[in-house]
Amino acid sequence: MNNNPIGIFDSGVGGLSVLQQIRRRLPLENFIYVADSAFAPYGDKPELWVEQRCIDITRFLTDQQAKAIVLACNTATAAAVSRLRSLFDQPIVAMEPAIKPAAGLSRSRVVGILATAGTIASEKYSRLINRFQHDCRFISQPCPGLVEEIEQGQLNSAAIEILLQKYITPLLDQHADTLVLGCTHYPLIAEQIKSIAGRSVNVIDGNAAVAAELERQLLQHQLSNSSTSQGAPVEQFWSSGNPASASGIFTRLWNNTVQASRLPAELMQE
Repeated sequence: MNNNPIGIFDSGVGGLSVLQQIRRRLPLENFIYVADSAFAPYGDKPELWVEQRCIDITRFLTDQQAKAIVLACNTATAAAVSRLRSLFDQPIVAMEPAIKPAAGLSRSRVVGILATAGTIASEKYSRLINRFQHDCRFISQPCPGLVEEIEQGQLNSAAIEILLQKYITPLLDQHADTLVLGCTHYPLIAEQIKSIAGRSVNVIDGNAAVAAELERQLLQHQLSNSSTSQGAPVEQFWSSGNPASASGIFTRLWNNTVQASRLPAELMQE
């Protein structure tokens, strides 16, 4: 039994969609969540910058005694997961766009992938697409501006609606019947995406698979917290953005009152 927290981080609030899945699967665990909102999105940053940023945040989380790390960001995964696994002893669980299940679901054999430009440009993403494109056509759709709007916490805004129409309509016009949400921010607006795409279109993400893999890793390394004697499990929230603003956005998206802490000064420099 190990009641140390699990560290989870994202370029912003998008990783909350991953944390929601993990919390449902692992109700006894404690969590530390870091939103690097002052530097979001990662998708338009140089890969080496993203890698170093991920190293710095992971080191902060391990200093907080995190027993495992979840990269709740597709761009961070593509840029940094290999390097992080070489530097840190803790299990590191990363994102992967749900390409394989999408290929299995699609009847038209056309799959649209909504993602950031950074994820789409990565070598890891290209390798994943190449593994499954022998009998399925994948259309990659970068979504500039969408993460920034979601970061405001107003998920039903007109601006988000306009962007979704712009990015989803061309995929539907090319007969995509399955949409992959290739950024952890996008499941937070899954209902709006489904409304535009229509009932006949599958909308999927990889968050449940990440939660399952985290559970497997904790069991394998004998790190699971199986005790109920330590009190109620807790979530701690940190942000590189303004703590008051971050607390308000976290509270809306987490559906519970959140008081966010500001990351240490050494993590506030780009």
